[in-house]
Amino acid sequence: MKLSRPVSWFLLAFGVWSWVIWITFVKNLVKDSSGLAFEDGHPTAYFFVHLTLAVVSFVLGTVIGGIGLRGLRALSRTSRTS
Repeated sequence: MKLSRPVSWFLLAFGVWSWVIWITFVKNLVKDSSGLAFEDGHPTAYFFVHLTLAVVSFVLGTVIGGIGLRGLRALSRTSRTS
């Protein structure tokens, strides 16, 4: 399957955006002082659920961004050979 240049850039941007957003979220989750993420210094179910969401989002962002990067590289190779 061939991806267009705009679609490839969108997928790459989505992957980068996903990493930026979820890294910020995890930093805030670890520093949480509201009592949701930690209770008496121990992680709560809220913490583990949201950490799992972040890890899944990191994986999906990496895969989707990688697809976009591969699409851009393939387009660059075809434009050099033409």
